Amino acid sequence: MKILLTGANGYIGTRLLPLLIAENHEVVCMVRDKRRFILPSDANGKVTVISGDLLNINTLGEIPKDIDAAYYLVHSMSSSEQGFSDMERKSSENFSAVIKKTSCKQIIYLTGIANDEHLSKHLGSRLAVEDELKSSQIACTILRAAIIIGSGSASFEIIRDLTEKIPVMVAPKWVKTLCQPIGIRDVLAYLTGVLLNENAYNETFDIGGPDVLSYRDMLLGYAKERKLKRWIITVPVLTPRLSSLWLNMITPVPYALARSLVDSMKNEVVCKDNRIQNVVPRKCLTYSEALHLAFEKIDQNSIVSSWKDALNRGYLHTDFMDQIKVPQNGTLEYKVKMQFDREAGEVFENIWSIGGNRGWYYMDWLWQFRGFLDKMFGGVGTRRGRTSNTDLQAGDVLDFWRVLLADKKNKRLLLYAEMKVPGEAWLELKLINFHGKAFLSQIATFRPRGLWGRMYWYAMWPFHLVLFRGMAKQITKYRPDN
Repeated sequence: MKILLTGANGYIGTRLLPLLIAENHEVVCMVRDKRRFILPSDANGKVTVISGDLLNINTLGEIPKDIDAAYYLVHSMSSSEQGFSDMERKSSENFSAVIKKTSCKQIIYLTGIANDEHLSKHLGSRLAVEDELKSSQIACTILRAAIIIGSGSASFEIIRDLTEKIPVMVAPKWVKTLCQPIGIRDVLAYLTGVLLNENAYNETFDIGGPDVLSYRDMLLGYAKERKLKRWIITVPVLTPRLSSLWLNMITPVPYALARSLVDSMKNEVVCKDNRIQNVVPRKCLTYSEALHLAFEKIDQNSIVSSWKDALNRGYLHTDFMDQIKVPQNGTLEYKVKMQFDREAGEVFENIWSIGGNRGWYYMDWLWQFRGFLDKMFGGVGTRRGRTSNTDLQAGDVLDFWRVLLADKKNKRLLLYAEMKVPGEAWLELKLINFHGKAFLSQIATFRPRGLWGRMYWYAMWPFHLVLFRGMAKQITKYRPDN
């Protein structure tokens, strides 16, 4: 079938696209800017990319007339607090006006559970979008979900940041509100399961996992999975505005999105029935299972998409290797950019040979001492060395690092720390050209785990200041024959 996929480079759309391709559908991906869309390597001619802004009906002329179904996966939650409702309404109006002129048989819309009488502005806006899509006279299938748990989802990352960073939380009373979280894998299964399924036409389904939990339960459940001790004290004095500012400060979400989320947390988001099982029978993941799956993807650095994808994805012709992204939320960085005047190939050969017998070029004794301490605390240490002194591949061991990316063609090496640290660490080394001059870019990224992680980073800062700058300098100057 020919499927229109709006929001194709968003969190859900990015994950849904490969599933549609695997089912041999022809997919038309609509994005606002083609340059920010990365064509999947397995597209095999099944994907067409068109540009269009739903806020401007004059840009929607590329939507084909012969589509069979359409996914509506766009929203304006991260827009200004005052304007997102108007933007949502206008987007859905323009979409309905254009889609009714096509051969589309079904519109599928993923939204939020809206079963309370007094809805937040955000959920009320989503309900208005439902009504507008239904006015197109095309069969609509509405899937209403609560919190979606998956690597890269906004909900998961907020839960993670709050739990990892704050041992004792003073929280507003909305943490007692009930919610029915659902794993991203189950959301995708429902999205594909209702596609052109006539039993789902003109139906609205609540979708959720098997657990009904309060937000407090979810935070403490996360802490339990991560073996963290956390305490939550609820107080009635934190206003939505103060709560939003607090959430904005602690997590990576912008204030407008934080305000929308906080306002919505006063509404219970629990499935009112289980009718979806009659159309798409499925045993959904528990909250704990969804967390484990997210942890697994993060540990493997195989996060398919993030809620920030619509802003951060690269260009259409970006190589696959460039899609391996070091996390940006909740991280600390130390960057060095070192100019050099010799052949780039010689400098990259030094990067390619780092660790093992070659060592780390500068104050190697300190690296060895760090490896010794790691061993003392049950870590892997530096004794593993590297498999080959002349070659590197993704997955190789390199002292107390693991190679995530070894891209010799584009002169980039990305390492992940397997040493004992109160958090997660990446080290990226690559060569870049800027205004005709060659530079070594070296970025150490650390995602701390709670307060101890941040204390560790700042305690190590003086050593990083000397060590990483000295290492970058030596990489650009080292000659094997010296």
